[in-house]
Amino acid sequence: MRILVTDSDNRSALATVRTLGQRGHTIFVAGEQHPSLASVSRHCAGFVPYPSPNQDPDGFVTAVVAACAQHGIDLLLPMTEVSTLLLTAHRDRLPERVKLPFPAADTVAAAADKAQVLTLAQQLGVPVPAMRICATPQEVRAAAGELGFPLVIKASRSRVRAGGGWLSTSVRYATDAASLDARVRDFPAEVYPVLLQERIEGPGVGVFLCCDESGVVASFAHRRLREKPPSGGVSVLSESVLPDPAALEQASRLLAALEWRGVAMVEFKRDLRDGSLRLMEINGRFWGSLQLAIDAGVDFPALLVDIAQGRRPATPAYRTGVRTRWLLGDLDALITVMLRGRKRANLPASHPGRLRTLLRFFSMRQTRLELERCDDPRPAKLALKRWLSGQR
Repeated sequence: MRILVTDSDNRSALATVRTLGQRGHTIFVAGEQHPSLASVSRHCAGFVPYPSPNQDPDGFVTAVVAACAQHGIDLLLPMTEVSTLLLTAHRDRLPERVKLPFPAADTVAAAADKAQVLTLAQQLGVPVPAMRICATPQEVRAAAGELGFPLVIKASRSRVRAGGGWLSTSVRYATDAASLDARVRDFPAEVYPVLLQERIEGPGVGVFLCCDESGVVASFAHRRLREKPPSGGVSVLSESVLPDPAALEQASRLLAALEWRGVAMVEFKRDLRDGSLRLMEINGRFWGSLQLAIDAGVDFPALLVDIAQGRRPATPAYRTGVRTRWLLGDLDALITVMLRGRKRANLPASHPGRLRTLLRFFSMRQTRLELERCDDPRPAKLALKRWLSGQR
């Protein structure tokens, strides 16, 4: 099968190219620049440049459509939220032979909207943090008085259309009214509505799923041991575990209600106050720590290949206790803790602090490095070169 993988500088793109290349498929990668993580992999058969999907969405779609036609692509795998949103919205422009294993554009957009997802969760009886959906700064201030501090401020969407491109948003924290005003003062109008939530302290609990028309094909879970930024973000050291039964059941219900097809990550936090789960969001795309699932035995890209070819894959078993580490991301997280400390880094009270973080950094028990693979060394060399030059 001839496959095109977008967003070639993402770790998920590299993991996908490596595993599908090892299975004998012909893999082309597309991205904004070469060299990139996936384009320097030995499994890459060719690189396709495209303009930034954030700044030139139509140019991006046009380039991908042309590449599919030029290279006789059978399967198109977008890696990021923006590329998935754009390509599903313009599915009718793709050559007829090309399979895009994601649901309709409105479903993808609904899953990317935290306000819609959390409202749906409430209707299904899936627990969520105490929250308010606010359409203006004035509503944010009023809702803060109802919820109390500390608070988390999130845009409803991680990527927001603004003018001819996209804005990226981030999670912000407020401990009092003054810090709340400072956090929302520079929010552009396009970002609203925003979510104001109680801050849930506790570990993240993620469930990773692959679905076809008949339901869940495969599930996977990992335990986040460290994150970047350390206050909460992408995992840099994770360990494969069995899915939490409640999280798996709730995630399956949510995706069934959305009539989801393809891969998705459903994120929860476990509330340290009572041990209960609280839904955070759905990411309807591949995720940064995809390599861990593959290392443990759940090859999500290969599952999508099977589904695209009309096969119902067998539900895979996987090994628990497997650890995969994004070494340079872990080093960034360590530097943040060591230089900024608990308060300036917005670390929760449960964080181990500077000394224990330093000691744990050097533990490599049963750990595979994500980028550094002996049979495909160039992506890791490129990443290190960039890191040393300050490109993080």
